[in-house]
Amino acid sequence: MDLQDKRIRLWKSFAFAITGIKTALWSERNMRIHFVVSVLVILCAVFFSISKIEWLFILIAIGGIFSLELINTAIERVVDLITVEYHPLAKQAKDVAAGAVFIYAIMAVIIGILVFLPHVLNLLNRWI
Repeated sequence: MDLQDKRIRLWKSFAFAITGIKTALWSERNMRIHFVVSVLVILCAVFFSISKIEWLFILIAIGGIFSLELINTAIERVVDLITVEYHPLAKQAKDVAAGAVFIYAIMAVIIGILVFLPHVLNLLNRWI
């Protein structure tokens, strides 16, 4: 395989990944909720001119929640592909994956509070 073929394969793999992200955004309600909240968080981060370290935590929280939501969606799709009938293990697989997203979402909210609360309180103190 020559270098040109490797480059084409690389670009195709990026295209497949982008297609997967688009599919999840269009088909998964929670992914759209995470997207809207992420945009609002980024706008708040710009408004408050948060520090680089605060940006780091915010971006890790956003990237992590999107990644876990994509994994959760993939697990749900694979389970649905394997069985159309109810099976307790299929339910457990879906529930466990959803639980992972839920835990990370709680952590992301805590990160958001720790990052933005001091900025909000500072803004309120200037107005009072």
